[in-house]
Amino acid sequence: MKIYLKETNLKFTWKSTSDDPDTLKKFLNAKGISHRMYKRIKTGGGSFKINGVAASGSQLEPGDVVEVVLPDEVSDPNVAVSDQPIEVVYEDDNWLVVNKPAGLTVVPGPANRDDTLVNRVKAHLVNAHAVNLVPHIITRLDRFTSGLVLVAKHGLANSLANEMLAKKTLYKQYAAVVAGKGLAAHGVINHPIAKDPNGYGQIISDAGKSALTEYWVERQFSDRTLVKVVLHTGRTHQIRVHFAAIGHPLLGDALYSGPMDLGIDRQALHATNLEFVDPFSKKQLTFESQLPEDVSRILD
Repeated sequence: MKIYLKETNLKFTWKSTSDDPDTLKKFLNAKGISHRMYKRIKTGGGSFKINGVAASGSQLEPGDVVEVVLPDEVSDPNVAVSDQPIEVVYEDDNWLVVNKPAGLTVVPGPANRDDTLVNRVKAHLVNAHAVNLVPHIITRLDRFTSGLVLVAKHGLANSLANEMLAKKTLYKQYAAVVAGKGLAAHGVINHPIAKDPNGYGQIISDAGKSALTEYWVERQFSDRTLVKVVLHTGRTHQIRVHFAAIGHPLLGDALYSGPMDLGIDRQALHATNLEFVDPFSKKQLTFESQLPEDVSRILD
């Protein structure tokens, strides 16, 4: 697949093979363009061409070159621009990887509509004179969780990233400091999680959704343990709820009864690693974020 960045639109081209679907819609669906996106392209200023000619039919032959021009994703006036800084780890035409600090909310909400990660990324895109000004957050983190966040810079990247999440081919790893010691060197926590009907957080409940957390002990101290964590499901507060459920809540996690007197006043949780095969370039992309100072300090 070839990708072209123009002043006004993103254009993608693919060559059909005998192994591909023989209709345009099915072919594009296999490339990550859903029915909804197909309709938005068709009615929103984008275009489809087959061998350089506007697609009037839907039949494809092997060797046909399919060209898709995405309509610009224009700025939403209700989403403010914040010129506060972001730490960019990686950027290309399709992806932005940032290192989010603890305390920064990811998406605008009633409590903060003007200075979230989305607001800051939007400013970054505006300053870069990008034509697509709608940041698509792929790996969302809690406000007080720090670390790597993947952002898709346009609708097709967003669609392909969500496919990776569904197929579990987007690898994410976390570091957490939990209370106590005595954890097995390697373990799996398998407890369903549901929203707490009487509070803000989540609870372990047979009526909840299945949740699976895998961990490895990295370092153990007299009153705390550093663990490497991989999520096999993506439930709200999953790491925090699961470790609290087995008697090892995260340090600084007031919501889930974590100790608040061991040197950190936010949950000791950091998104350290992010890996995936880029569906555009087919290259392996690997990113790592070192522990921030407040987490490193409680391990000294």
